[in-house]
Amino acid sequence: MNALAGVGEGAREGTPVRYRATVEYDGTDFSGFQLQPEARTVQGELEDALARLSNGERRRVDGAGRTDAGVHASGQVIAFTYQGRLSAERLLDAINGMLPRDVAIRDLRRAPKGFHPRFAARYREYRYTILNGPRSPLLERTTLLVRTPLDTAAMARAGSVFIGRHDFSAFGGAIGNPVRTVHAVRVRRAGALVTIDVRADAFLRGMVRRMVAALLEVGKGRMDATGVAAALADTRPALAGAAAPARGLCLRHVALGRRRRRNENGDNEER
Repeated sequence: MNALAGVGEGAREGTPVRYRATVEYDGTDFSGFQLQPEARTVQGELEDALARLSNGERRRVDGAGRTDAGVHASGQVIAFTYQGRLSAERLLDAINGMLPRDVAIRDLRRAPKGFHPRFAARYREYRYTILNGPRSPLLERTTLLVRTPLDTAAMARAGSVFIGRHDFSAFGGAIGNPVRTVHAVRVRRAGALVTIDVRADAFLRGMVRRMVAALLEVGKGRMDATGVAAALADTRPALAGAAAPARGLCLRHVALGRRRRRNENGDNEER
């Protein structure tokens, strides 16, 4: 059955309904999430699909995080307003039918009027994945290959330095307030795969990838937890601004809670 023909528990034609959904995408061929002139973006693809379901009328899609070029997501959260007659189930099918192979939505449901995922988020969690062993063609787009053996125990100790509320100027491009609260940093190994999970209320631009760059130096024995602490306390860019490549980074989870005020802490997301 044609998804566009399904009219069920959706709103009447012309009645605006706010929806939220979870989005998964392979960021390799995107110039980031946020809409940019003459560039392929996740937001652009989503808005194009919605426009085709709205007689060509553009519908803004709001995201919980503005991931940058090459960064992936398995748990990005979006919201948009739809004025057609499709039920949520058929709207989900219709949107996915129009999206390219490297982006899809799931868990589409109604949201309160005015809902914005960036300001409703209590925290966000990113994962950086490292292949610490032989190369794998199947993992090349989503992992960073590091042949040098990594000391993950030392990386975990150094990662704990970031936990708490700090000025992260040394580890991110700051616009406005550079203070962020990091709730957890977990470094784990499963065979040749090393993962670094970082959970925080919000992130500065490039913050996770710069943190990972420092932890990689620790894992290779070139730096220790004391050095990471000293870099965090300094306002100058740590490691001259070095950042791990985008391909290993994925926005995994956005925890929604009470809506927060629009403030500087929510304006700059990991890119």
